[in-house]
Amino acid sequence: MTKPFRFGLQLHSPIDGMTWADSARYAENQGFDSILMPDHFHHQFGIFTSLAAAAAVTTRLKVGALVFGNDYRHPVMLAKEVATLDHISEGRVEFGIGAGWMRTDYEQSGMSYDRPGIRIERMVESLEVIKRCWTGEAFDYEGEHYSIAGYEGYPKPFTPGGPKIIIGGGGPRMLRVAARHADIVGMTANLRAGEVGVDAIADSMSAAYDAKVAGVREAAGNRLDDLEFNSLTMSTSITDDSAGTLALFAELFSNTVEEVSQSPALLVGSPAQISETLQQRRERWGFNYVVVQQDGGQGMERFNEVIATLAGT
Repeated sequence: MTKPFRFGLQLHSPIDGMTWADSARYAENQGFDSILMPDHFHHQFGIFTSLAAAAAVTTRLKVGALVFGNDYRHPVMLAKEVATLDHISEGRVEFGIGAGWMRTDYEQSGMSYDRPGIRIERMVESLEVIKRCWTGEAFDYEGEHYSIAGYEGYPKPFTPGGPKIIIGGGGPRMLRVAARHADIVGMTANLRAGEVGVDAIADSMSAAYDAKVAGVREAAGNRLDDLEFNSLTMSTSITDDSAGTLALFAELFSNTVEEVSQSPALLVGSPAQISETLQQRRERWGFNYVVVQQDGGQGMERFNEVIATLAGT
C-alpha cells in the first residue's frame, strides 16, 4: 500500500542565523511534518529541552529523536521523559529508538561498547519496559538486562497507547526487530563498525537497500500495510548542476554516477528532479517519510518547493 509523502527536518542545533525557537518555526512554515534530532554526546543541543521548546513554539510540528540511543538512558527514565514530552506537545511526539552505534559516544562517556547483538537484545527489552510504563499500571519485569519491581509509570502518554514508534537500523537483525515492533521503520546504512566509514558508504548504495527492504517486508508479515518506511538523507544538494555534483559524489565514494544518484543517502538536483527521484524511490522501496538535514548539503532554502509538490500525495 502506497503511503503519502511527508517530510522531516533533522537538526542538531539552531539553523545558522536563527535561534532554536526560530528554527522550529521555520521548519513548520516550510511545510515539514516533523523536527527530529540525532542522539549523540557531542556537537548538538540536549534533546528533551530542545524538543519541548520546539513543541511550545509550534502548533502542528511533530517532534522526536532519530533515534534515541537505548544505552544512554534507563527505560523507566526514557518512558517518563517521552510521555511528558507527549503531554507538552499535546500528542505530537514520534518516539524513535535504536540500539546505539557510535563508538565515540561510548568511549568518551566510559560506557561499555558491547557487541551489536547484546545492544539489540537490550533495546528490545527496553522497548517492552517502556510500553509497560505507558500503561500507567504497576508492573514487574525480569529480563536479562532490566529488572523492574512494582513500578507504576507516570504520566501516561497524551496519545492513547503511546506515540508512534520509529525503530532505526541498517543491519538485518535490527531491521527484523523494526518490522515486528515499529510503526515506522527507519532504514540506514549498517553502522556495525561504530562510525560512518567505508563499510557504511558501501551499504548506502541501492542494491543494499533492495536487500534491506526485502528483509523488512518478509519479517513484517501481516503488519506490512500498516508500516511507514523512513529514509534519512545525509546530504541534499538542490542545484541546477546535478551532473557536476553527482560526479563529485561518485569520486568521493569511489563509485559510479549512476549508483550514487540512486543512493537513498543522497538527494541531488533541482526541486523538480528531486521530486521525481523521491517518487521513484517510493515506488522501488516504499520510502514515504523522508528526512533531510539542514546542514547536510546546499540550497536547503528551496526544499519547500519539493514539499509543496509531494507532501500528502
